Amino acid sequence: MRIDFRQLGGGAVLAGALQGRKVLNELLSATATEPAAPEPVFLDFGKVDVATASFLRESAVAFREHVRGRRSTFYPVIANANDDIRDELLELAKNRGEAFLVCRLADDNRVEGTTLLGELNPKQKVTFDLVRQHNETDAAELMRIYGEREGVTQTTAWNNRLAALAALGLIVEISQGRNKRYRPLF
Repeated sequence: MRIDFRQLGGGAVLAGALQGRKVLNELLSATATEPAAPEPVFLDFGKVDVATASFLRESAVAFREHVRGRRSTFYPVIANANDDIRDELLELAKNRGEAFLVCRLADDNRVEGTTLLGELNPKQKVTFDLVRQHNETDAAELMRIYGEREGVTQTTAWNNRLAALAALGLIVEISQGRNKRYRPLF
């Protein structure tokens, strides 16, 4: 799913918490029906010149918190944000101790240049990189392969790291009965 923020926000300049909350309501309406399988929701800022931190906090960031909090199969991704918008997002990420998944999205919906914007703590960063390296994994596998090297003595530590990354929407959580596996979104 691709959501055009210029259209949703009503212009190329998106500013203020009030406008952000209005856009959040539109986002929640557009994503009320859950997809059967995990799916990225591209929050497309390609036609937006300016988006203030207060707008972003009340729209895109609040949307991510909402859908990830309900353990949705939607995974929000910031797409086509210009340098100014990325700077605003980076400041929000730093203040919150989080990271956002950002990319360039072509007209044909081809994803290019996926990166993290913000900072993960070192243990989460290692875990994120390992999930990308393995393409799909779980806590038991990470414990078996990397536990000693990373100084981890219990699978619970890997579970906590993986769950935190999934809560941020940075990796996809796949439930298989009581077991959970994780894979990169792209």
